[in-house]
Amino acid sequence: MVLRVAVIGAGVNGLCAARYLSADPDLYLPTVYEQTAEVGGTWVYTDRTGTDEHGLHVHSSMYTNLRTNIPKESMAFSDFTFDTSLQSYLSRQEVLQYLEGYAAHFGLKKYIQFLTRVEAVTPVHVGGAIKWRVTISDVTTGDKQSTEQFDAVMVCTGRYSVPYVPAIPGIDRFQGRTLHSHDYRAPEPFRGRNAVIIGASASGIDLCVQIAAVAERVVISHSNPPFMKPRRLPSNVSQVKRVESITGPTTVRFQDGQEFHADDIIYCTGYCLSFPFLTPECGITVQNGRAFPLYKHVINTTYPTMSFIGIVHLSLTFPLFEVQVRFALGVLSGRLSLPSKADTDQEVDGDFKNRIEAGLPPHHAHTIEPLYRDYVNELAIAAKCEPIPQTCQLTAADSILQMFVDPVGFRNATYRITGPESFERVPLQSKKRHKPKSAL
Repeated sequence: MVLRVAVIGAGVNGLCAARYLSADPDLYLPTVYEQTAEVGGTWVYTDRTGTDEHGLHVHSSMYTNLRTNIPKESMAFSDFTFDTSLQSYLSRQEVLQYLEGYAAHFGLKKYIQFLTRVEAVTPVHVGGAIKWRVTISDVTTGDKQSTEQFDAVMVCTGRYSVPYVPAIPGIDRFQGRTLHSHDYRAPEPFRGRNAVIIGASASGIDLCVQIAAVAERVVISHSNPPFMKPRRLPSNVSQVKRVESITGPTTVRFQDGQEFHADDIIYCTGYCLSFPFLTPECGITVQNGRAFPLYKHVINTTYPTMSFIGIVHLSLTFPLFEVQVRFALGVLSGRLSLPSKADTDQEVDGDFKNRIEAGLPPHHAHTIEPLYRDYVNELAIAAKCEPIPQTCQLTAADSILQMFVDPVGFRNATYRITGPESFERVPLQSKKRHKPKSAL
């Protein structure tokens, strides 16, 4: 029997799901639902913010001159390489071209229904089996809905679309401009202004460097010690403690008592998990950045024919999505036997409890570091597929380290793979070989 599988989203993870489903036509027939007119998901740039031309929330967080913060040597799917002539740190256009090439190479577009929005997903009992009723609408007409029935559902909508904005005491007093990095497109609107950037992960660092090139002064606020060396930052950038409150129309107060006159506040504070199409009957709860119960962050333990690809955080996205897809299909095909629901739920609860006891906040429920290597190896072994190459993990880890060491210039280098567990990071002006002693 051929299983009909609904794939929600035609971004990186949805394309990967379609590639492996379509590779086994005697077993699967995929239908991919994509609410925009093209493949690529978050890698599709638009000048628009807020809502698109159809009144839908803009999914993409791309900005004009974005370049990747890990090298292409860490990013490729196992069976589709990047053009070796490209620089290690890719532009957003080059990544999108790669995804378009991936879709063309594996003939995926014929499975995709573009400009189609998934409105609801509901499990239904049919002849003693669980099926999935998927209600869709035509984006161009809005009110034209129809329903399809599937044997399985793969949720591939990602985690970088719905901004998380923390509550700041007194923010209603602020008369300057506020925005989330999701809506940032270019530095020019900040020319000559004083900006506070809240958050110092990848997007916070990138926007800090970009905005500092045109702003009068930039303050980057975070809860860590001042880990970026001042001499490596632009001269008009300073690091401060977390924001405590807004004390006046343009005054931001920090936890160390400092105050700063700000024209703009930019939130680089991450994203919320959001699956508005899942009905309560699906058995998935989304709370404080956690979706549960999901075995290995992938399988709905109540209905294992529903899987989630790509909701983990701080990971090698493309290679990890591939392993997650193959793990999910191992479960769906029956090649991989799951423990009982009681046992899978116990593991899910134990994983979350361990994180809380280790001092992680609840919204880090799907953060994979520092156990990334163990996690991906477990999935690969279960799915009976090749593990992610060590050099993918090592070059990515090295790149993130370099980002914090030299946030302005870390992309001025290229990576060369020299062995199964070794690589060279070659700066533009000199060569230096790195032989990591151990993996992540």
